Amino acid sequence: MKNHRRSTLICLLGAGLAWSLPATAQEGWPSKPVRLVVPFAPGGSTDVIARMMAQKLTELWGQTVVVDNRAGAGGNLGADIVAKSPADGHTLLFGTGSITINPQLYKKMPFDTKKDLVPVTNVASGPMLVVVPDDSPLTNVKELIAAAKAKPGTINFGSAGVGSQVHMAGENFANAAGIDIVHVPYKGEAPAYTDLIAHQTQMMVGNFAAASALLGKGRLRALAVTGKQRSPLMPELPTVAESGLPGFENTGWFGLLAPAGMPPAILAKVHADSAKVLAGTDTKARLYVQGMTPVGNTPAEFAKAMDAESAYWATVVKNRKITAN
Repeated sequence: MKNHRRSTLICLLGAGLAWSLPATAQEGWPSKPVRLVVPFAPGGSTDVIARMMAQKLTELWGQTVVVDNRAGAGGNLGADIVAKSPADGHTLLFGTGSITINPQLYKKMPFDTKKDLVPVTNVASGPMLVVVPDDSPLTNVKELIAAAKAKPGTINFGSAGVGSQVHMAGENFANAAGIDIVHVPYKGEAPAYTDLIAHQTQMMVGNFAAASALLGKGRLRALAVTGKQRSPLMPELPTVAESGLPGFENTGWFGLLAPAGMPPAILAKVHADSAKVLAGTDTKARLYVQGMTPVGNTPAEFAKAMDAESAYWATVVKNRKITAN
């Protein structure tokens, strides 16, 4: 009888401990600064929005959220660092659409996106801009397409790197327009714009935030926005669909991911606190002026959206015959 009671007590204690572990993990976290890996160079849209989130989460968590820019391989270098980091919640990835793109491009990936990373939440999404140098003779999308068809392979477009969502936005545009344009990769969005302004490249489909900040005399000119509807920030600018490619849409996004195996309670806390930040009036306003809309969806919803996007990019990659290694 005594042994039976002892066994029962041990089972009950074990069950109680099992239930308390997630709560304990959540209550003790973060116990040190949190590293937020941005897989692109400073100055681009990914970096700008990541730093905003880092500031807000630092305030909530009482620990500094440090942005760590690790550019290279279209986002793969930074993502690989996170995928191989301890799953204790102290290293997170601020990813982009490159997470769904690269597995379609690279024959050999340094990590398995679905096995080694877990989606936390889509932070924000928004349309992109088709831009050219401000003094370019091309004044609209129809002229850009006509110029590309007249001289195939002579128009170059820059990106934040092979597999970046800026790269694939350009490929998506070319695929829809049926034109032959040449991709020129950089290690971030900012250096790509520098060369575009200097006429080293001729066009780009860039993230709204970074591209719109460079519009003006002597820098860039926007030809169209890639959303379903015109942007309220630039209501005079037509959509690509209005400009000769009916049905065209290309949306950029920025989201949080973590190493697979992160304790469920910490995953839930990161999601809940991120959603809290995104619900804030100040955050909404800061994203709005960058042409972005806060999302804050659940990990399951984010994973489902990423799967659907992966299937879409697989088709574009096949049609454009793009490879990275």
